[in-house]
Amino acid sequence: MVRTVQKALNDSPAARWSALFLVSFTMMASYFFADVISPIEEVLNKALKWDGQQFGLVTGSYSFFNIIGLLVIGGIILDRLGVRYTGGTFTLLMVIGAVVKAYAVSPYFNAGGIGYDFLDSFFQSYTPSSKLAATGFAIFGLGSEMAGVAVTRIIIKWFTGKELALAMGLQVAIARLGTGCAFLLSSRLAGELNAFKPVAFGVLLLCAGFVCFLIYCMMDVKLDRSLTTEAAPEAEEPFRFADVAKLLVHKGFLYISILCASFYSCVFPFLKFASSIMANKFHVDSTTASDIVFYLPFGTIIFTPLFGSLIDTKGKGASLMILGSVLLIISHLLFIYAPSDIVYAYIAIFVLGIAFSLVPAAMWPSVPKVCPSKLLGTGYALIFWIQNIGMFIFPYLIGYIRDISNPGVSDRIRVGDITAEYNYFYPEMMLVIVGLLTLFFAFMLKVNDKKYFYGLELPNKQ
Repeated sequence: MVRTVQKALNDSPAARWSALFLVSFTMMASYFFADVISPIEEVLNKALKWDGQQFGLVTGSYSFFNIIGLLVIGGIILDRLGVRYTGGTFTLLMVIGAVVKAYAVSPYFNAGGIGYDFLDSFFQSYTPSSKLAATGFAIFGLGSEMAGVAVTRIIIKWFTGKELALAMGLQVAIARLGTGCAFLLSSRLAGELNAFKPVAFGVLLLCAGFVCFLIYCMMDVKLDRSLTTEAAPEAEEPFRFADVAKLLVHKGFLYISILCASFYSCVFPFLKFASSIMANKFHVDSTTASDIVFYLPFGTIIFTPLFGSLIDTKGKGASLMILGSVLLIISHLLFIYAPSDIVYAYIAIFVLGIAFSLVPAAMWPSVPKVCPSKLLGTGYALIFWIQNIGMFIFPYLIGYIRDISNPGVSDRIRVGDITAEYNYFYPEMMLVIVGLLTLFFAFMLKVNDKKYFYGLELPNKQ
């Protein structure tokens, strides 16, 4: 009698790519909402009286709950309870936080709706809407980052030994389509004074993303059943909290964590102000400025999977992280020193887009090479936690440095002075310095890989 061997569900290309696209849509909705107000800072200034510091506070609040340790706790929960429970819970949390932020910018709340008077009774240098929006965005940020950790763990679960870097690259690319759509649509939906429409649209998109994740959970149950065979794999060592401490003194893990934090601190906080930088540096209207920024995530949609496929087959992950770090520095130097011709805006965005494709395509598949499998959820959560410290601090710093180096400009824009312009020299110089830090740790990671042989320069595909 011939015994048939049942294949695991992730051996089916159709199944694993379907799972990938379901969770990628969830993250696309998350990325859209994360940047939905980035192109409409001027609208928020005029309609809700948000200056640069308030705008920076709201955009930076995304990371507040993450940096106080809740993200790390979520990673530990993920390792103990699995992706379905953890991912579903935090995806729902994204929706809740988004609803709070949408309420904060709604006409009802700002006409004196429920909670307005209470929020107006303290910290009166900040508007009630900015305080409530920051609260909602902080809740959303915790859900978004933890959902991102869960999705990364899901991809490793379905694609290890297969097209891992390509899958991670595609997930990042699809997610960044959300960022691109935010820059393409938000200013058009908002018009001159309506910040609520694009934010409300983002909430609807998140609800659809939550449904997609629930559908994925049903597939995940089938995958677990298909992995149960007569010849069960050797049991992995149980999770121990003491192992988490070992990660924090692991040089390879620390280098990749700091590289991640410094790299994303040069990109995501920049994106919050990118439309304003384009408008003021290259003298274009707000819609054109948003359209220029749109090409950054759009370019990564093409290049990130391409670089991911290259790393799967050829390797050289550590070297490509160094190259990406160099391009990151060049792009920010272009935003400082390039002439005001709009052609240079596209060149600078293109260079940043290549960097934004290279580093993540090489970095995220490298984490399993330096982190034990049983700690991957915790490891990714720790990396995201360190990353979120930068993402919390730098939007506020950019807004603060811009405002103090351009005294009175925010007030002039609010009253409709069309000659008022910001100079972003000092905020951009700060990002160049952080870019140099990124390059240093990318180089140290490669040196460490040669010493301990993590396999960062080797192909991922077996």
